[in-house]
Amino acid sequence: MQVELVKNKIYWTEHAREKMRYYGLSENRVLRILRHPKRAEEGITENTTAAMQRAGSIKHPYEIWMMYQGKSQIPNSKSKNKEKQIVIISAWKYPGITKPGAEIPMPEEVRNELRIMNNEDR
Repeated sequence: MQVELVKNKIYWTEHAREKMRYYGLSENRVLRILRHPKRAEEGITENTTAAMQRAGSIKHPYEIWMMYQGKSQIPNSKSKNKEKQIVIISAWKYPGITKPGAEIPMPEEVRNELRIMNNEDR
């Protein structure tokens, strides 16, 4: 029941859906990162957050990242009036392990597409 409430509060950009298809990520996998991130940092664009979880194996580790905007409370909060719409902007896989506080590892093609999207919104 709570998952349905969350899905009603989530807006997926077309860019995010395309990247999820490209990297083989499901909506549920991306929402799991949103609910329980291993690490969350300020996103590359204004008022955004990038969150990640580690995945893969010991020999072949990778990270799954997502960028979103508009999270005021925990999405599965029981109080409906505290929930706010969340916009999932992008999702991607990064091979390897990154250091906390370093620049968000984003494929250059994703970074360029986000810049184009931001310029079109203005």
